[in-house]
Amino acid sequence: MSKSHVLSFACGALAVFGVTLISQSNAQSSNHVFELRTYHAVPGKLDALTARFRDHTEAIFKQHNLKAIGYWVPQENADNLLIYIVEHQSKAEADKNWAAFQADETWKKARTESEVNGPLQTKVDRVFMNPTDFSRLK
Repeated sequence: MSKSHVLSFACGALAVFGVTLISQSNAQSSNHVFELRTYHAVPGKLDALTARFRDHTEAIFKQHNLKAIGYWVPQENADNLLIYIVEHQSKAEADKNWAAFQADETWKKARTESEVNGPLQTKVDRVFMNPTDFSRLK
């Protein structure tokens, strides 16, 4: 095998490797980050919590680029859990958008009015998730 054949092979292999890395990088950058949030409602206040989301929170989310994918209550032991997933461009975007949401005067008013008889939740669990390569949501 001549030096030119080896050099051509090496250049071709490097080109394929480079294209593969670039396409993987672009695929990863198009992925979004998903946030799973679980609200633990104060006993007896799940209806008030879901009403706040339905009547106020969802609209305010949209103003701050917080894209809720869906909301759920468990079929069993559903008396105090509200679960939802939010899609973000990145973790940094999520942090920025949540900060803007928390500072929003309309949100502060809605929260205050909904909690006139006390808090609606005892705690919120958050998990940030990256989609797998075979996930339908990316």
